Parts: sequence; structure tokens; C-alpha cells
Amino acid sequence: MFVPKWLVVLACLLFVTLAAWTYLLATSRNPLPFPDRGSRIFTASSPEAKAAIVELLGRHGVKERFHADTSGILRSIMWDGTIINHAPPDALQKLDHAAASIGLVVDDPVASANDAAEFLRARGFEARVVLDVEPDLPIAFVVTNAMSGTVLNFRKHLIHFPKPVPVRAQGE
Repeated sequence: MFVPKWLVVLACLLFVTLAAWTYLLATSRNPLPFPDRGSRIFTASSPEAKAAIVELLGRHGVKERFHADTSGILRSIMWDGTIINHAPPDALQKLDHAAASIGLVVDDPVASANDAAEFLRARGFEARVVLDVEPDLPIAFVVTNAMSGTVLNFRKHLIHFPKPVPVRAQGE
């Protein structure tokens, strides 16, 4: 039986691609921005502290994937979706100096933040919506006393954000 060489090459390429994709998914390194499950954001006290934390996480297997710096906020997005950032004092002040944030992906950040704030107020907590932390990005924050030192942020899918800068592995 004759099998064309191009068909054998195509089958081999398909197998290698499938094997590589399976490996990436199994090691939590999905090369695509789908699915976007939101984020967990932690704020470092200085740019130097951010760099040190990112390096330390890398030493323990949580590698940096992207830089996504905007309007004075320095961000390192790790392969597991965790974000380590450093924000200027004026941005932190708007969020009552919260050091962490739980990011949720929604279609309408403002409506979802207002709904969440109303939900929390109906349960006896204080909650306010903050829209001007990063006015150029589709993000709305909820500052609440339901969580200590943590805010909620509602944002659109990653595809609606400026393109992040990939981080090259050392030695490349």
C-alpha cells in the first residue's frame, strides 16, 4: 500500500502539535487567552519588591508570562493567572489601600460592580463602586468592608485589554 510522503509528514506534525498542546494544558500553560477565569491580584510595596516577589515565585515554579503596565501600574502576569503589581499611591488611595483583589470576568463591568455593591449592602456591608482607578481599561472595583484589605474587580475578557508584553525565559 502506497502512502504519500506529505500525508505521513502531515500526520506526524498533527501528532506533535497535539502532544505539545496536551503537555501545555497539563502543566497549566494554556497558550491561548481562553478560558479567562479571572485573576487574583496582589500588590507589592515598591517596584523593587514586585521584582523580588516575581523572581521568588519563579524560583518556586510560578513563572512570569507577561508584563501589562498601564497608567503607572506595573503588572506581572504569571502563568497561573496570578498578578503581582505595584500601583502608585493615588491608585491605592482610591481603593482604601487594598493589597489584594479578586478579578471577575463579566460582560459589563460597571453594571456587575453596581450589582455586587447592592448585593453586599443588602446584607449589611458597606460597599462602593470605584471606576476611575484605571479609566482607560474596562475595570470597575468594589471596595467593601466584607473583605479585609481586598477589593473586588469586575473586568471584561482579556481580549478587550491592551496587548501584554510576553516575558522571555532567561537564556533566550
